[in-house]
Amino acid sequence: MNSAATTHVRVVFELEQDENGWPPAGSERLWAVPAGPGLVRLDNIPFFARGVACGDVVRVEADAEGTVWAKEVVEFSGNCTIRVVPDRDGDLEGDLNTVLNLFAPLGVEGEGLERFGLVALNIPPAADLAGAKRLLVEGQDGWWDYEEGCVTEVWRVLDPG
Repeated sequence: MNSAATTHVRVVFELEQDENGWPPAGSERLWAVPAGPGLVRLDNIPFFARGVACGDVVRVEADAEGTVWAKEVVEFSGNCTIRVVPDRDGDLEGDLNTVLNLFAPLGVEGEGLERFGLVALNIPPAADLAGAKRLLVEGQDGWWDYEEGCVTEVWRVLDPG
């Protein structure tokens, strides 16, 4: 057994689906590391859970079966979670790796979920925030659609120029 398996826990976030059945599941499991009694620090980027980002500290509770459930964020990391869906009929032809490669020079990391044609981006405070926001906005013109899953006040008020 590797050390990651012994130090990480899976935390379940309940998801609220809209009238179209999105997101495509009732819950999402995220990796986290213990951060104190009843607390974990998220260690991967959420694809569907809203209001949380990688690095956030979350209060959790385990049920009788041992499932660890997320209850509330108690400390925000300052990271933003942005979800990007590249247009399959657009210039990028739905290529998730192209999306990731476009954002990498700006200090943004992410991962793709091919099954849903979705990229989850983690934008840390040290990234080129203006550049990332500008690229997101400009990319709506034929490259992708995006949604802000969890953003900071700095991101909200940022003028992408």
